[in-house]
Amino acid sequence: MRITAVTCVKNEGPFLLEWVAFHRLLGVTDFLFYSNDCTDGTDALLDALEARGGVIHLPNPAEGRNYQMEALKDAAHQSVVKAADWVWIADVDEFLNIHVGDHTIPALVAACGDPGAISVTFQFFANDGVTAFEDRPVIAQFTRSHNPDLWCGESAIEVKSLVRQDFPLQYYGAHRPFFNKRVETHNYPAWTDGSGRKVPRKFLMADNPRRIRKFPASGARDFATLNHYALRSLDSYLVKNDRGDVNRENRAFDDTYWRERNDPAWHDPSIQRYLPALEGALAALKADPELGALHAACVAAHIAKRDALMAQDAYADMYAHLKALPPYPPGEYELMQELGLAS
Repeated sequence: MRITAVTCVKNEGPFLLEWVAFHRLLGVTDFLFYSNDCTDGTDALLDALEARGGVIHLPNPAEGRNYQMEALKDAAHQSVVKAADWVWIADVDEFLNIHVGDHTIPALVAACGDPGAISVTFQFFANDGVTAFEDRPVIAQFTRSHNPDLWCGESAIEVKSLVRQDFPLQYYGAHRPFFNKRVETHNYPAWTDGSGRKVPRKFLMADNPRRIRKFPASGARDFATLNHYALRSLDSYLVKNDRGDVNRENRAFDDTYWRERNDPAWHDPSIQRYLPALEGALAALKADPELGALHAACVAAHIAKRDALMAQDAYADMYAHLKALPPYPPGEYELMQELGLAS
């Protein structure tokens, strides 16, 4: 089975090798990376990976602000996507955690009955008090999340999707594909959630003016979960704020974004089943002298950026503010105060 992963990056250098190594364990055979405006060595590391095969690195073609959608529009015409049996579109802070069979994408496809698409529900992993950036696997460092079925009081949680090559595609969205308008609804292929159940009809039909991209999470992760490490360490989050958003220009992350994702109520280390194999694969990549040196340069640039930001009053204040916030989503801590359950 040929599986192509497609993603957009900007200054993600310290995390690239882990993401590539992890997805190869899942059965991903090819990678298509789009980068823009990198200053930490991400682009050089991607070029070196491309030279070794299995990775294609392209400049993001966007001329406006919508980097991700312009890249996905371009990706649909790339041979590495057109030749794939399955296409997986995700970000470098997202890890597909497969609970069935040998924990690979082919095992997930088989468990779901080989549908035309599989939409896997997010689980947002908290910072959980980790302040310092460490050059070791993200999946080893962060094991706490919100209650999987509820996020900020919402029962519907966003998804990302695996798409089979024969899906009657109009275009790839960041969260889900959209059907070609010429295809009759009775000819739509099967589409399941991460438990092999049919996705809700409103989601299937995008029966929503906002192009619906989520559905109730309860019971949706029996076969797979999408672990989302949007915060990582406080050091890395600071750098992320300076970088901005790879998907939309000039979008900053305020403390609402942090508080929504920094809910450590649930302990879930299940993805660490991959850790022994991942550590071996990472060691093999870093043993390549050029890849090892480029990775180390990305790490050094990441730390240097953190140091430079902390020398600025605004970022130092942001760091202190985030560190002092209670680990509850917006509204929950305020309610606890109102009920006399928090000081």
